Amino acid sequence: MKKLASLALTMLPSLLWAQSGSYTIQGQLGTVKAPAKAYLRYMAGSTVKLDSTTIQDGKFEFKGSVENPVKGMLLVDKRGKGLSRTSPTPSMSVYLEPGTVKVVSPDSLKNAVVSGTSLNADNQKLETALKATNEKMEKLMQEYRSATAEQRSKKEFEESLDKRYEAIEAEQKTVYAQFIKSMPQSLVSLDALKSFGGYAPEYGDVKPVFDGLAEGVKNSKAGQEYTAVLNRIKATSVGELAPDFTQADTSGNAVALHDFKGKYVLVDFWASWCGPCRAENPNVVKNYNEYKTKNFTVLGVSLDRPNAKEAWLKAIHKDNLTWTQVSDLKFWDNEVAKQYGIRAIPQNFLIGPDGKIVAKNVRGDALGKKLAEVLAGQP
Repeated sequence: MKKLASLALTMLPSLLWAQSGSYTIQGQLGTVKAPAKAYLRYMAGSTVKLDSTTIQDGKFEFKGSVENPVKGMLLVDKRGKGLSRTSPTPSMSVYLEPGTVKVVSPDSLKNAVVSGTSLNADNQKLETALKATNEKMEKLMQEYRSATAEQRSKKEFEESLDKRYEAIEAEQKTVYAQFIKSMPQSLVSLDALKSFGGYAPEYGDVKPVFDGLAEGVKNSKAGQEYTAVLNRIKATSVGELAPDFTQADTSGNAVALHDFKGKYVLVDFWASWCGPCRAENPNVVKNYNEYKTKNFTVLGVSLDRPNAKEAWLKAIHKDNLTWTQVSDLKFWDNEVAKQYGIRAIPQNFLIGPDGKIVAKNVRGDALGKKLAEVLAGQP
């Protein structure tokens, strides 16, 4: 009897998740007035949806329908000037699922509490658990933004920030792990797992955590999609045979990964618009020049935007990237990037002469050290 009851409770959320239906988001943000606007951004399949509405006396409302519950982002621009790439807009996550979701705050999104549906109640627990580490991260970001160009240029400053960032990130990872373990039956735990894995998840880290989720979560539409992601992560893990690919170079000629078999090749994902990528390029150039005569080369894969070939070529020339470069100019839809599960750049994969992945995401000093290690004894 107890086992049957437990099974029923485990299955219930999956039955609820399968339901499609209408949602309403009702917001109350103190006395925020027009021209302030609220935005709701979410994915509908592979399409990004963006809804907006004005805020009157702190009140706003969104209505819509979903086939499956989806995590969205609620943003509020108090100036009413629209979303901007250069000026961050306050935001918070919210789950779109059948029912009425309430977002209430005495003043702003920062202090908002979300309630009204089961997934949003679960997510509010996660946000509460993350509050301390999120505040630490925001303080660190403010410190970076307020630093002068001279301060940012100093290696000591950069290393100090990186070390503190990694420490906070480790704290957040612990919070995610504890939440997932305590609520394996919640779809929120699947999204928490994605954050737990980070921008470049390791199969050995995330697969055991995924296996610990309730069957209803793993068998949901989102769970099945993440299973496909796990398969891509596994296929690009250290020790695996690197997935082969073919893409056009700067002259339109087809270049395949297997063309480099017999050499160590660093498959480097980057783009002309990516600041961190451009900052890392001198390090890649330095190592390429040092080891190019020792059976080593680089193959650049650019995630440049459509109709931006000129910017891509200009960046190659300016950064002195003399190795082979390929791209389909599809931005984040770059076919090779999707094949390798790339969700952030820069990223790289060091592939050995046998076609197997030797290392991943080795940058800065780590790149030189790894190359010195694997190329020792090369003629």
